[in-house]
Amino acid sequence: MNTDKIYAESVANEYAMKDATKVLQLKKLDRRAKLPAGVFAYTFGIAAALILGIGMCLAMKVIGAGTTGTVALGIVIGAAGLAGVGVNYPVYKKLLEKGKKKYASDILRLAKEIAEEESDK
Repeated sequence: MNTDKIYAESVANEYAMKDATKVLQLKKLDRRAKLPAGVFAYTFGIAAALILGIGMCLAMKVIGAGTTGTVALGIVIGAAGLAGVGVNYPVYKKLLEKGKKKYASDILRLAKEIAEEESDK
């Protein structure tokens, strides 16, 4: 057995341009459908949680002057943050549904092609 030849072929395979297989295309489409919803959910959720935290700190007199006005402002800010946190998941679900609907025909067509190729083997 010629180990140099095997090694040379393995190195050549690493650097050879690989054609995108249908399974990889399917995974790429799936990620493309789900990514915008995920990015929005994380970004909006973090921002809403930070707003909620600032409101709690103001309301509990951790930051600010500690006056009645500051406490009231903290309650209002905290309520706004709480509303943002509460609405984050339903908005995420809507965006995910929209993304899936946008790419559904391509994903289903590609999945059907893959299934037919597997059944032919």
